[in-house]
Amino acid sequence: MLQVQFIRDHKDEVIKKLAIRNIDAAPMIEKVLSLDEERRGVQTKLDNTLAESNKLSKEIGNLFKSGKAAEANEMKAKTAELKESSRELSEKLNETANELTELLYKIPNVPHPSVPAGNSDEDNEEIFREGEVPELYEGALPHWELAKKYDIIDFDLGAKITGAGFPVYKGKGARLQRALISYFLDKNTAAGYEEYQVPHMVNEASGYGTGSLPDKEGQMYHVGADDLYLIPTAEVPVTNFFRDVILNESDFPIQCTAYTPCFRREAGSYGAHVRGLNRLHQFDKVEIVRIEHPDKSYEAHEGMIEHVKEILRDLKLPYRILRLCGGDLTFTSALTYDFEVYSTAQERWLEISSVSNFETFQANRMKLRYKDADGKNMLAHTLNGSALALPRVLAGILENYQTPEGIVIPEVLRPYTGFDIID
Repeated sequence: MLQVQFIRDHKDEVIKKLAIRNIDAAPMIEKVLSLDEERRGVQTKLDNTLAESNKLSKEIGNLFKSGKAAEANEMKAKTAELKESSRELSEKLNETANELTELLYKIPNVPHPSVPAGNSDEDNEEIFREGEVPELYEGALPHWELAKKYDIIDFDLGAKITGAGFPVYKGKGARLQRALISYFLDKNTAAGYEEYQVPHMVNEASGYGTGSLPDKEGQMYHVGADDLYLIPTAEVPVTNFFRDVILNESDFPIQCTAYTPCFRREAGSYGAHVRGLNRLHQFDKVEIVRIEHPDKSYEAHEGMIEHVKEILRDLKLPYRILRLCGGDLTFTSALTYDFEVYSTAQERWLEISSVSNFETFQANRMKLRYKDADGKNMLAHTLNGSALALPRVLAGILENYQTPEGIVIPEVLRPYTGFDIID
């Protein structure tokens, strides 16, 4: 959430930068400033009214002590009026503050200066590419056919017990899935990230803290009876560790990693491009989260990108990195780089990671602050990235490592799987 003071001080800049997201933010920004002005005015009236009421109360007390009960009782009528006025002003203040907050929740983060203009993923900028695309044998199959051929993922069984988008992993497929999770976690902890196991449901405050709520696109699964939400990513519970926390500068950097299943409704996703593991309602992911000093956050962002690169080099998968344009940038992000692995059998790129810097956007929602050298409370920066999301990584491995004899396991994963090939 943007800070009102920042909007007030940089009004034209905020409107200009949000235009990169293809948003005409001027009406909302003007409304924010108008509501804030109204809120300030009501707050001043309330403060003055309370001060006057307190002053009269003291005077009434002194009059009673002096035996001037008649004068004191006359003044009590005035204090009753002031109390009623205070009550009305408090209600008005709460209404205005709530309206202002609700409006701020609807305004996305301001893009970083490096974010290119654009309308959709077609306008994202490729900034890096690495790895050889293998030449597959004649008759090579997409991963959903390989899963059926080698009986390692059962999409029909998942649909039977739950619905489409909830696959069942079997035998060597389940072991390969577990191997990837363990490898990713080991890689992350070796890089200095502390591992956590977290709840798979969060409360409303946590959803609002990271920007998953309000659920503008209807992607969250809501458990209505308990008013809890199934997590779309470990980013939500992990980042909320630090909600309403005041850190010291010496606490930075804070680095966390967690494996969780992730739940997304993926409303409106249809067609051949979402077949198999390409788009799921439940999937596994290992996340990295960093809490950083604002002066160090973009250096940390680059470090996270290099970390994900190293994982993909170990897996020997062809990949590329995209800088997301304004039209494809997520609501909360200031700058995002997407990693995509090449699916040789499908002849298309599959997103496997987003590495994002949210600057103070989430921290302002969560009241995540630190004390600077002068003892002043300042907002921290939050970052997160997938290291990695499993479904499309697994799809890439199955398709790129397939041979006529079977699916070869990447060398780095063999200590985890205990086998070299799926045949």
